[in-house]
Formats: sequence, structure tokens, C-alpha cells
Amino acid sequence: MPEYIYKAKTRAGKDVSGQMTANTVKEVLDRLNAQKLFPISVEDAHKNDVDLSKLFKSKPPISAVSAFLTQLAELLENGVPVLTAFQALGKQTPNPALREVVSDISDQVADGTSVDVAFAAHSKVFDDLTLSVIKAGTEGAFLESALKRTSKFLEDQEELRSKIKSAMIYPTVLCVVGVLVVSVLLIAFVPKFEPMFESLTAAGKPLPICTVWLLAFRSFCGKYGLYALGVIFALFVWARIQFRTKSGKRFRDKWRLKLPVLGPVAQASCVSKLCRVLGTLLQNGVPILRALEISSRSTGNALLQDAVENAADAVAAGEPLSRPLAESKLIPPNAMTMISIAEESNTLEKVLVNLADSLERQLAKRVDVLTRLLEPMMLLLLAGAVFYIIIALLLPVFMMTQAA
Repeated sequence: MPEYIYKAKTRAGKDVSGQMTANTVKEVLDRLNAQKLFPISVEDAHKNDVDLSKLFKSKPPISAVSAFLTQLAELLENGVPVLTAFQALGKQTPNPALREVVSDISDQVADGTSVDVAFAAHSKVFDDLTLSVIKAGTEGAFLESALKRTSKFLEDQEELRSKIKSAMIYPTVLCVVGVLVVSVLLIAFVPKFEPMFESLTAAGKPLPICTVWLLAFRSFCGKYGLYALGVIFALFVWARIQFRTKSGKRFRDKWRLKLPVLGPVAQASCVSKLCRVLGTLLQNGVPILRALEISSRSTGNALLQDAVENAADAVAAGEPLSRPLAESKLIPPNAMTMISIAEESNTLEKVLVNLADSLERQLAKRVDVLTRLLEPMMLLLLAGAVFYIIIALLLPVFMMTQAA
């Protein structure tokens, strides 16, 4: 009989993991459900065995997941039975990986598994927010609206992510072109002038200081370039390993927020994610402690995550949410004032979503301004590097002409 490793959560939000012997994944999910546990993942204990067919499977894109949730909500709103809706979407979903997931969910629902448990079996495709909202919607009989709100959230996050990526394409291209141009000049053109420079030096005429620096830089790259690249790569790998630890994440995120220009952008991004996720969860009936737990992991900043976790402990002790968040000093004062007032007026979920909209608009404007400033700066750096190399090569030529 197969062995399965499972991860689940209790109603209090405590993590539970273990190993269970069962015939199918559905049987494991049924047992966990009977034990009043919320399944997070169920995997084959022998999953490390090499399976070449799984090596080429890709995770469905967020846009495909969002479209699937929207279509499912529309079908349910129009009175289509749950099982029929899953069967129809299992045939119509264009993404192969998502189509397989939808078909599996359909099979589980046909076997009597609840919708939230069927979704929870695919935690690698659906994130914690989606799974929690679906669970709340299933238990509260408002699954259609929960699916639509979750889909809207995923669309907004994907749109913001796409805007930032699109804005960084041109500066990245300029950087790559600049490195290539300078490399070609150093490799192809500088060596052709070196015999002339040697003749000038032999004649007792000193080279201009800019030419001396250029030749020294080229000599260093020729002798130690590969070693320098190796050291840089080793430092990069070491930093990646360190940043996976808790202390490393805190150190990285602390200094990221202190950067003169990029710090406010990083802060606005983290706070907007927190407000968006927390507001969406609360709107969909997720308990506040569970909502704080999920939203803390979605901020992308270890310091803000610690602040939200401390806020959850304070809320569990009967204290207001705004006090520990204000003490962290990671949320802007105006946003903190709105959260405090909303908590007193019992409109926290609505204000959080509106605040997320405002912060995302500000973030988009800041990113747009930064990219507009970055483009001319990259052009100036590229032009400056090329101009320096040309001047360093031509000055000795002018010296020889004057001597002649």
C-alpha cells in the first residue's frame, strides 16, 4: 500500500505534518478532513524516484489560474452544478497543466470530496490565499463571490508585476548592450594600438594617464578576468544562500528599505501586498488570525512579516491590530491612520482594499519615474565609457602627430 507524506493545519492555525498509509490521495484527504485538519499538501513518500514525464511539466501561469476561477464563478452563478462546471472546464481549459489539475479536482468532487479539500490537494498551483478563500466560501455558501474576488486579486497582482517587468526591459537591454560594446572595444580595438603605445614608451614619451589606466584595466581583465568572474559568482551564490536564512532575510530587507531611491518603492510594494491580501481574505470571510498568518507570508519582507505576526499575537490576546503595526514603523503614517480609524469603525476589509489600490497607483507612478530617470542615466554611462576609451586611444596619436 502506498505511503503519503502530508502537511496540514489545525483550526487554530498550527502546522501539522506526518506520514500515512492509504490507497489513494483522496483517502488521505478524507482522513485528514475527518480529523478536522486543513490539508496543505499530500505527496507520495517515494516522490524522489526519477520520473522523466514530470521533469517537463510546468506550473500553470497566474493568468490561466485567474481565468479558470472567473469561468468557474460565472458557471456557478448561472446555476450550473459544481461537478458539471468542473467537467466542462476540464475540457475547455487551454493550458495542459491546469487542465490536468481541473480534471483531478473534478474526479475528486465526483467521488464526494468537498471543493475546498479537492483544491487543497494542488497547493503548488493554488496559493494559500486562494485555498483559504475557497474554504471560507465553501463553508459560508458564497463560493461564487469568493472565486470572483480571488480572481480579481490575482489579475491585479499579475498586472502590477507585468508593468514593473515591462518598465525594466529597456534599461536592462541598455546595460547588456553597454557591456557588449565596451567588451568589443577592449578586445578588438585596444590591442591594435598597443604597438604604437610601446614605441612611444620606448622613445621616452609618457602616455596620458587615461591611456595608462585603460591599458592597466585591459591587462587586469586579460590576466585575472576569469578569476574575478569566479569570485563574483561565488559571492553571488554565498549571498543567495545567506539570504535564505532568517537572519540573512532580515539583513537584506532592512537595508533594502534604507536605500535612498529604491527604499520607498520597496516599502510601498510590501505594504500594498499586505493590504491587498489581508483585505481580500477578510472580505471573503476568512478569520482574522488566519488572514494575518497568510498575509504575513505574502509581504515579501521579513521585517514586515515579523510585524504582522506580532500583530496576530496581539489580536489573539484581545488587543487592537493597529497598535503593533504602528510600533513597527514599517507602514506609512497616513496609511496607519486609515487602518486605525477603519478598525474602530469596523470597515477594516474595505479600507484595506482601497488603501492597496492607492498604494499600487503610487507605486506605478514611482516605478515609471524611476525608469524614465534610469534610461538617460544608462545612456550617459554607455556614452561616457565609449568616449573615455576613444579619448584614451586617440590622445597618444595626437602626441605622435605633434612630435612629427
